[in-house]
Amino acid sequence: MLTLWCLFAFVTATFAATHEYNFTVLWIDANPDGVFTRRVLAINGAYPAPTIHITRGDRLVLHLTNGLPSHNTSLHFHGLFQEGSNLMDGPEMVTQCPIPPGSTLTYNFTVDSQHGTYWYHSHSGAQYGDGLRGVLVVHEKKEPFAYDEEVVVSISEWYHRETSDLKHDFLSRFNPTGSEPIPQNVLFNGSRNVTWAVAVNTTYLMRVVNTGLFLSQYLYIEGHEMTVVEADGIYVEPYTTDMLYLTVAQRYSVLVKTKQASDKNFAIVQVMDEEMLDSVPADLETRGVNYMVYDSNLSLPHALARKLSAFNDADLRPRDPEELLADPDYFIVLDVIMDNLGDGVQYSFFNNITYVAPRVPTLYSVLSAPEELVNNAAIYGSNTNAFVLQKDEVVEIVVNNKDDGRHPFHLHGHVFQIVAKSPAFDEPTAYNESAHESLPEYPMRRDTILVESNGYMVLRFRADNPGVWFFHCHVDWHLEQGLAITLIEAPEELRSQQGAILENHLEVCAAARIPTRGNAAGNAVAWLDLAGENVQPQPLPEGFTLKGYVALFISTLVGLYGIYSIYVFGIEDVKGDTENLQATLRAILSEHGGARVPPYGTRGSGSFDVGTST
Repeated sequence: MLTLWCLFAFVTATFAATHEYNFTVLWIDANPDGVFTRRVLAINGAYPAPTIHITRGDRLVLHLTNGLPSHNTSLHFHGLFQEGSNLMDGPEMVTQCPIPPGSTLTYNFTVDSQHGTYWYHSHSGAQYGDGLRGVLVVHEKKEPFAYDEEVVVSISEWYHRETSDLKHDFLSRFNPTGSEPIPQNVLFNGSRNVTWAVAVNTTYLMRVVNTGLFLSQYLYIEGHEMTVVEADGIYVEPYTTDMLYLTVAQRYSVLVKTKQASDKNFAIVQVMDEEMLDSVPADLETRGVNYMVYDSNLSLPHALARKLSAFNDADLRPRDPEELLADPDYFIVLDVIMDNLGDGVQYSFFNNITYVAPRVPTLYSVLSAPEELVNNAAIYGSNTNAFVLQKDEVVEIVVNNKDDGRHPFHLHGHVFQIVAKSPAFDEPTAYNESAHESLPEYPMRRDTILVESNGYMVLRFRADNPGVWFFHCHVDWHLEQGLAITLIEAPEELRSQQGAILENHLEVCAAARIPTRGNAAGNAVAWLDLAGENVQPQPLPEGFTLKGYVALFISTLVGLYGIYSIYVFGIEDVKGDTENLQATLRAILSEHGGARVPPYGTRGSGSFDVGTST
């Protein structure tokens, strides 16, 4: 048996390929939506970013050079487990330092156990919304479904302002309600009004990725059905639908069978999920219309309005079902709220903690910590929301959404089982395990899932992939507000597996002037001393502070002075003016023999005779 396994490993290694890329991130001017020209992020001067194709078992080597003049960058390969290569996961200050201008970081890893549709994007702020994002396809040597041709589709929203400017206004005391920036358009493969030439009687495998940073979208092809065969890298039993709903970061592969013959072309329609917008401007075009073209000589159709609906992704069934994981060893219950802190800015919270990046990347803290402290969550910081998991534990995460908005949550390093998922509620409704008489025997698995407004979701996974993994909302505005936790998974095994930090990583950190040893505060001597760590702002004060009392006193004085001024310069002057006017009238009437004018302030009978002239 051992001989056969060695032979298999040898054959796999022999036929595996290495794909090497040199990416330089630059600003260029472009007009993706055909309405407004602005700076966009491009790879080697090209926008949109290229699609990467590899085959399961292949190695990917990608050298990322930051050619931006004043912004850091990074790259995350969304959905890939990075088994044995946690250093290559990409989120800055979690598994690496940000790549400063002029520096190059090499991502080097093998994809051994996965296949399907993924994507790559910057994990530095909301930067990927400016264009640093692309699709990554891991092909299987033999797919479990038949098709004739393959097409890749990315959908996203688009802003006419750069994300750094939008973030500045979003995280501001002048936006105390936390209203997310409203996009100006939607894009289809980085553009609008795209045409897709198709042949009759042909089955297409269409890989669809929502590469946006905010809005979920509906997608449908008029006159055609779609058969879902993959979701987030998990092959599923064929599921036929006429409409997809994709949160940010979700992926579906669908089979689309064209007609035997057609005398017209058809609209491919993408629609923003308006329920995620605090308000919908009257001039906002929430739809994008693209075209399935059977005959370029025929006219392009007008899209018809239709009812929007979405199937429950928990109803999908994996082709390789796994039994529901046994009763969990470790429970994490997360309550989602939005609230303002003392700086007047609205933040997002898990259990009243808003994520703030540490001074040392968390993975580096794991690798440099004393052995006796590596399992102590305290060293990873007060605001990283760190949870330490032990190898092979069954972990259950419950998310109770106490917010009126929808949130797509993504787990790095794993797919998870969808144990329970609620509909939306009018009021916050927490998960009650006793109310669920039955749980799915073979639950659906994926890496990104939507929790409905005021609802909940329950997921499980096995901690069998040592690493530091981010779990966060993939509405990037909410991630910028701090809606994230850090999972420190099997830290002892991680240290043995990962070894030392790579020299290239150390060079990037040196260029960025970020320490690579120590706790969250950068203290590599007294590991439990977190003085100087990055923390969230103080809460809004309850009642009056001394500053508030002083302001009230001064405001009261100003108010009293204002009343006095109104009297002196208003009412008093009116009285004097009235007396002068009456004296003048008396003099005139006396000269002409008129009647007597009552003095100012004398109560009369309600009328008086001013006399008659002679």
